[in-house]
Amino acid sequence: MRRPTAKSLTLDLLSSLRGAAMPVSALVAAAKLFRIDENALRVAIARLLASGQIARDERGRYRLGEAAHAIDQRVLGWRAAELRVAKWPGGWWLVRAGVLPPPRSRERRDRERALALLGFAELAPGFALRPDNLRASLAELQGELHELGLERDAVVALVRELDPESETRARGLWKREAFAATYRRSLAELDASEARLAALPEERAMVESFLLGGRVIRELVLDPLLPEPLAPEAERRALVAAMRRYDRAGRRAWASFMSRYDAPHASAPAHGERTLSLAIA
Repeated sequence: MRRPTAKSLTLDLLSSLRGAAMPVSALVAAAKLFRIDENALRVAIARLLASGQIARDERGRYRLGEAAHAIDQRVLGWRAAELRVAKWPGGWWLVRAGVLPPPRSRERRDRERALALLGFAELAPGFALRPDNLRASLAELQGELHELGLERDAVVALVRELDPESETRARGLWKREAFAATYRRSLAELDASEARLAALPEERAMVESFLLGGRVIRELVLDPLLPEPLAPEAERRALVAAMRRYDRAGRRAWASFMSRYDAPHASAPAHGERTLSLAIA
């Protein structure tokens, strides 16, 4: 499992506090668990402060900042993601964006992040689509895409029917078998880890629950919430249920640490939820 960076660890832990704050000493102690150098952590904190992704209160404690709000809210919604899904009537949401921004540019990263978080895949250069099985109006979907970083001049449309060739290509953008394999693998790993967490030394349990829980949450947040027959909906729901159980086990593993640093933990998942910082935030 991929270990966190100084930046992603800071964002993950602060996200888990649901708007509350923790001292830098807690962040330093947590970084040591993942062999992250204290200087690297402090540099990351300074950069996150400058970008507005985190903020410091009057007591010198840190919380998530306004710049991280849109993505954080999206990530925190993994538990209720299934409530966003309706029966698929067979149409498609379509996004037509302009010329692809240069590689590694902020504009390109923002566009790719917005489309990925809402489950769009590229049908042709400049055209991305997803099934219209989300409980959202055109205005709501467009607003969410813009909030997540899609350009304001991109066209968002609901398409009731594609020509046969495009329909076949669209349905082939996702592989049902690959989703099923991922769901089953992650479910088995969660079950096995949950069974052993209580017997592990505290620090090992903290690290394992953070890494595994964070990875599975990232998978769920980036899951496009596809309908049958494009993905196995029942297996996805089973994974979400297992992750909810594992989330509680993760809180227990981190409870003593959070308490020592006067950081709230009773209602916040201790392994952190903002794992998108690892790749696309």
